Amino acid sequence: MKFGLLPRIITAIVLGVIVGSFAPLWFVKTAATFNDIFGSFIKFVIPFIIIAFIIPGIGQIGSGAGKILGITAGIAYTSTIFAGLLAYLVGSNLLPAIISGHQLQEFKNPEEVLQAGFFTIEMTPFMSVMSALIFAFIMGIGIAYLPGKTLKNAFDEFQTIVEKLISYIIIPLLPVHIFGIFTNMTFGGQVQTILSVFAKVFVMIIVLHLVILLIQYSVAGAANGRNPLSLLKIVAPAYFTALGTQSSAATIPVTLRQVRKTGASQKVADFAVPLLANIHLSGSTITLTSCAMGVMILNGQTPTFSVMMPFILMLGVTMVAAPGAPGGAVMAAAGLLQSMLGFNETSVSLMIALYLAQDSLGTATNVTGDGALTMLIHRLTSKKGIGKEENVPA
Repeated sequence: MKFGLLPRIITAIVLGVIVGSFAPLWFVKTAATFNDIFGSFIKFVIPFIIIAFIIPGIGQIGSGAGKILGITAGIAYTSTIFAGLLAYLVGSNLLPAIISGHQLQEFKNPEEVLQAGFFTIEMTPFMSVMSALIFAFIMGIGIAYLPGKTLKNAFDEFQTIVEKLISYIIIPLLPVHIFGIFTNMTFGGQVQTILSVFAKVFVMIIVLHLVILLIQYSVAGAANGRNPLSLLKIVAPAYFTALGTQSSAATIPVTLRQVRKTGASQKVADFAVPLLANIHLSGSTITLTSCAMGVMILNGQTPTFSVMMPFILMLGVTMVAAPGAPGGAVMAAAGLLQSMLGFNETSVSLMIALYLAQDSLGTATNVTGDGALTMLIHRLTSKKGIGKEENVPA
């Protein structure tokens, strides 16, 4: 049997808690040395991830399919931002109660209690996160309007290189990284607070995932005169497939097959589903927003609307850069956590661990929501005379 990423992450957390409770100092510092080097490498790679995925993503969105492309991108962005706002509104009311004052007193800045490694290797990024974002936006929009394909092909190949870097180096080493984090936190006496807090936060996130799906399918059902629960039932196989694959991209064939059964035209479904798998991440946005707010509160920060709203708006754009692979969303968002919320490397590493612990649930919400958005796009475009050809009956 294939030992998937989620079981490896859970195993790494459990082993980290166990080993950290009795490990000698030299072992903890050895794990911290690996974490310091690996953390520097992730920080070095973040601008490349942004450039590699945002430029081809914007280039694709900005050309070739006219009005239906604009409608699809607009609906996906609106849904993602709504999901982030929902997570903020619920989190701002529930998280202060979930994270009690007693826990806040117990929790200390990880930089103060975690053991440092024996040495580290400084890897200075080629550019800052914001510079990479601005460069990606300029190049992506420019490529969308260029008649030639030379630059587009070059950045597509660059994207392939970064995808392999993520798939074959970063993702396989993440469980080792997470093992080191939780070993160090247990050694420093912080892990009990972290786990007790985020067990409750995860329950809140799962409920929010279900709520956003009900909202999405209620809107799609109302627009098409269909029962939202029956539509949700049709697309449900995509949800359970994504739970196993943890990948929006790998679930596309199942999502496409089920969405066609909802009554959406084949033309619209064939266009929208693959595109939405890359640009619509409402479930991931809920998780990232909720976990980020939890980490901020534990660190003594207040996630105010003025702080979180720009982050959510940029997160909706940056999700275009999220690879359709396990952990892709949090890797794409790591730069924003640092530049807009002031997260240090330890907080980013904690966010990665927390996100990956429930990555399959967020991915399942993403792809299931794609079905509702495709139905809505079908309704809007059919009024404009687009996509009226054959439907595949349920």
